[in-house]
Amino acid sequence: MEANQYGYFYALLAARYVVVAGLAFLVFYLLFPAKFARFKIQRLFPKRQDYVREVGYSFLTFFIFAAVGVLLISPAVKPYTRLYDLISEYGWGYFALSVVLALLIHDTYFYWTHRLMHHPRLFKWFHLTHHRSVNPSPWAAFAFSPLEAVVEAGVIVVIVLLMPIHEYAILLFLLLMTIYNVYGHLGYEIYPKWVVNSRLGRWLNTSTNHNMHHKYFKGNYGLYFRFWDELMKTTHPHYDKTLASLVDPEQVKVVK
Repeated sequence: MEANQYGYFYALLAARYVVVAGLAFLVFYLLFPAKFARFKIQRLFPKRQDYVREVGYSFLTFFIFAAVGVLLISPAVKPYTRLYDLISEYGWGYFALSVVLALLIHDTYFYWTHRLMHHPRLFKWFHLTHHRSVNPSPWAAFAFSPLEAVVEAGVIVVIVLLMPIHEYAILLFLLLMTIYNVYGHLGYEIYPKWVVNSRLGRWLNTSTNHNMHHKYFKGNYGLYFRFWDELMKTTHPHYDKTLASLVDPEQVKVVK
């Protein structure tokens, strides 16, 4: 494993996390918490030690993510993947489509591995570390145990073995994944009412959905979308009411 390649991957992953999660933390937790108070999903804030734990485990996660990335582009492994070097081989249209397909594959992968890690025999070893953030902050997005980090990194292996994809498409997919993962752990619901009530929006996963998963430790296993939760009937029974109380001011008045 080339040390410079490993350092590059690790720095890229860490920088993306620090920028996206750091910006969210700065806006919602340091500068304007009062302004966005109505959109806070759980009224209390995490404690300082929670932030420290989340950041520490996230940086540990990136060691594993970077190792998987370097392994996949190594001469011994890359020929067995479907990674390609020239965008012209498939064109820009497929480039964009491959990112969308990667998100759909990841959503399915995440739902089922996530649900599996909630099995009583696996939860302690794989997923308990992440669930120590009962009231997550943006820093919790990648706060995984080493075993869970391996599972989470596995989606990249699945993608590059399953379909042709360019390295830059992988990087774009990882950026979108980071943004949505930070949103899922934001602790605030920032989707407006018109989005969550639209035909497409009702199938999008929300920060509320994932926050309830952390709070109740079951249900709401999806990442980007709610297809699998609805199909498998794993949506929390109070999800719609909780979401409405956050995105609809009139509903908030009724609840209060």
